[in-house]
Amino acid sequence: MKGMCELCGREDVALTVHHLTPKEYGGTETAKLCIPCHKQIHAIYTNEELASRLYTIERLQHDGQIASFVRWIRKQPAERIPKIKKAKRQKR
Repeated sequence: MKGMCELCGREDVALTVHHLTPKEYGGTETAKLCIPCHKQIHAIYTNEELASRLYTIERLQHDGQIASFVRWIRKQPAERIPKIKKAKRQKR
């Protein structure tokens, strides 16, 4: 499925479904995100962080860690899927 990423706003990108609150915490509300944004979120945040403080698109957009990535990815072509590295604290 292609469309517009709800986080970065790029259009005509392949979309994935992101649970705004992880399913393990009872989340049912979802957002359509491009693959790079979805991967980046899960690379830098724990599910606990997502459930407790980053459970809306607006909260994600205003968080410093993802905001810099979003500014960068907006300038990239729709077909670009960069390599995403997990944050050191996420590698456990």
